[in-house]
Amino acid sequence: MRGVLVLNASFEPLSVVSARRATCLVVAEKADVVEADDGCFRSPSITVPVPLVVRLRYMVRAPRRTRAALSRRAVFARDDHRCQYCGQMADSIDHVMPRSRGGGHEWTNLVAACRRCNLTKRDRTPEEAGMRLLRPCAVARTPSWVMVGASRMPEAWKPYLPAAS
Repeated sequence: MRGVLVLNASFEPLSVVSARRATCLVVAEKADVVEADDGCFRSPSITVPVPLVVRLRYMVRAPRRTRAALSRRAVFARDDHRCQYCGQMADSIDHVMPRSRGGGHEWTNLVAACRRCNLTKRDRTPEEAGMRLLRPCAVARTPSWVMVGASRMPEAWKPYLPAAS
């Protein structure tokens, strides 16, 4: 099932939830459907459009994250699922400075890599392996939680997300 963007009462993006959870919020009259898909959920007594974007009817105090949470999926989202050495589709994560040499498991030391490049680099630095990064490692932008919560971003979400690209 696809993800649904949840907005605060002020139209500020809060999270991504399943379509089932979003429909439960609408049925419980805690949220309103802002954008809907062509389909609908039916029961003997009601019909609810399949939501793409819902807005809560009340304000929720959302905690402010200063950094995006580090995860494999978030690294792939930051790097657009592309190997940072050759540009092909990535299927693994590489520590730029190998952990065996004191490299940390942190945003600034992790990149997405294809299997071939990861095996070629092995337990060496990119310079030692004769490789170079296509772009430097950086902490992911805070709105990256959207891409982590959903496998792809529907067009209907873009007007509600800051700097959606």
